Parts: sequence; structure tokens; C-alpha cells
Amino acid sequence: MSGFEYGMTDFQAIAAGAAVLASGGGGSYQDALAILQQLADSGWTGAVKVQAYDGATNSCVLAIMGSPDAADGLTLSSITNAIHNTVAVLEASTGCPLGCVIPVEIGPINSLVPLIAAALSKGKLWVVNGDGAGRAVPELPQTTFGGSTALAPCPCALASDEAVASEIESAVLNASTAAKVETLAGGVVAGFGGYSGIALWPSHAGNGYALSGNYIANTLTQARDLGLLLLKSAKPLSTAEVVLAVERITGRSAQAIVTNFYITAVTQSTSGASLDSGIIRLDNAPVQSESTQTHYLYNLNENLIMYSTASAVPDAIAPDSICYYSESTGRGFSNASDDLSIYFNAATGQSTGKAVSIIRVKTSPQLYNAAGVVASFADLLRNIGYAGAMPSA
Repeated sequence: MSGFEYGMTDFQAIAAGAAVLASGGGGSYQDALAILQQLADSGWTGAVKVQAYDGATNSCVLAIMGSPDAADGLTLSSITNAIHNTVAVLEASTGCPLGCVIPVEIGPINSLVPLIAAALSKGKLWVVNGDGAGRAVPELPQTTFGGSTALAPCPCALASDEAVASEIESAVLNASTAAKVETLAGGVVAGFGGYSGIALWPSHAGNGYALSGNYIANTLTQARDLGLLLLKSAKPLSTAEVVLAVERITGRSAQAIVTNFYITAVTQSTSGASLDSGIIRLDNAPVQSESTQTHYLYNLNENLIMYSTASAVPDAIAPDSICYYSESTGRGFSNASDDLSIYFNAATGQSTGKAVSIIRVKTSPQLYNAAGVVASFADLLRNIGYAGAMPSA
């Protein structure tokens, strides 16, 4: 089966592309940069096989779960330990040694987690070129994996990032649906301190290698191609250029909602289920009093809905992606505090003067049509006060 060999340059590009495509979630881009630098400093110069799922290899979804701010300052060692501990718990529970892993979502961290696992596995693991959402998502049910009747979510393994075996905290969850796993896992992750490694949706001979057909293909390559475009550009691309690139690379329609606005207020908090929720205010001037147009972006780790004060209908609604890009830096970013700090100074409560654009990207048809996904997004939106119509496919 043909595929790709991805090395450090590709990892860097995937993080950069994912920082745009993830709709504000999937982990901190600043943390991703630091982790990749640590991987380079460790002397790793290898390559990881990335290819379509072959329907014959033991696999699982592998990720870091929890609050981006609780995980602020993630290091290579913490991710490595969490991966190692979680995989060991899942393999012991299933009795099936893993041969490949797949990201749960697009994200600066969660796109990298399976790649790092493979990089450090000494050739034992390869990575499936895809994920379950084509964006980052707040909860497990908002994925193609969660919409599958053939691919059971459990056993689901969670483990902390301790290096000493006697100090590792872990749990094996068993539940019938992704929604029930989400509820259970939220409490476990909070008990671990706000983030955890998670391995679930095992695919093996016992379930007919049920990952087949239940993921969105080629999303790692898409993030890489967009990231390479950003990283190789001599100057920051315009928002319009990024929109066209997203459409060409992903095959999904995209549109700039606002171009070169400024983040002038941020309200963020972390829930008991280790999810960050917040409201981002964007104005067309760096100072609120000088603004003539204002938009509000609501997030639950990931961006879910955006309103304009001048319109009676939302600018954008999940499951469509609501993505960040900055012409000031030439990069995307997430809702993690260290990412937002480049654009908003929390100490002064003011914009840093760096411009921000918001790009709406149409939902992947496979995600939109997966059973229960739109209803799950609708539940999240109702919880933050929106009870209107959902986007069409």
C-alpha cells in the first residue's frame, strides 16, 4: 500500500497547517512548536510511515484529552510518557499489540500525537492518514468514529504522564457509546489534573478491523500541504490566499468572515469536565471605543459559533470550522492561552495590535453525515444559548 514517509519538516508543516484547520482547538500551536524543537534536540532524524488504513492492522485512536490550558506547557517528555502509559494500558486490556494509530481530530497537538508515538516506537507503529472530524471537536461524539455502529469506543484507556511506574494513574473505561465514554472520561481527566493520554476505538480482527471506512481520509497530508505553504512563504500570505489554498487542498468551500480584525477581549474558564469555554471579542480597530464592527466568537475548546452585532443570524455555526489566521504572523492559532497571548494581552486587557482573520470552512460531508454528529453539535450549541437552525450539508 503506497503512502508517505514524514520527517521533522513534515511534522512542523502539519502543526502549522493544523493550527489553521482545527477551528481553534486540538491543542496549543506554541506548545507544538516547543515539543517539535525538543524532538529535534533529542537527535531524532527519522521518518514515520503515513498511509491509508489497510484493514488488516491492529489500530486505535490516540490523543491527548482535556483542557488546553491545563495542558499549557506540554513537553515532549510529558507527551511521550502519556502515550507510552496509555498504549500499554490499552494493549493489556485488548490483548492486541498495536501496529498503527490515528489522530482523533486535526490539531497542532492532536495531529502530532500519533506521529510522535510512531517516531519513538522504533518502527513498530505507523500512522493512518486521516482523523475523525476534519477539524478539532469538543467531545468524542462529534467524530466519524462516534457515528459508527461497527466501531465500538471501548475498551478506552486513559493514563497520566508520570515517568515512574508506581506513580502512573490510569483507567480502563467500558461503555456502549462515545457520549457515555465522554462523560466518564471527563471525570477521570479532571482527576488526573486536567489532561490525559487517551486510546480508544480499537480496531482489530475481533471487530473486523472496523476502522475501515469510518475516518476522514488524507487529513494529515492536507494539514502538511497547507503548513508547507505557510512556512515557505517569504512573507505572510493574505487571508484571501489562505482561503483559496484551504479550498484547493481540502476540497471544501471556505470563506473569510472577517479580515484583519483585532482580539479586544477574552473570557475563558475551565469546566469540571476539563473543557475550556470562552468568548472572544473581535473588533475592526485595536481599541474597542474606536470600533465600528464587532463579532463575538464562542468556544468550548474549539470554536462553535460566531455572531456579529450587526446581524440577526450567526456568521458561522459548527460543525462548519471557524478557523483563525493572522496576516501579522502568517500563522493560525488556537484558543489556548499561550496562543491567544500573541494577539491579546491579558494583563492589560487590550489587543497587541496583531491582526486576526476568521475563515469559515465547510464541514467534511463524511462528518456531517455521520450518525448523531449534527445532533451532538446542536446539544453543545443549545448549552451556550443557540437554538436556531444548523448548517446544511
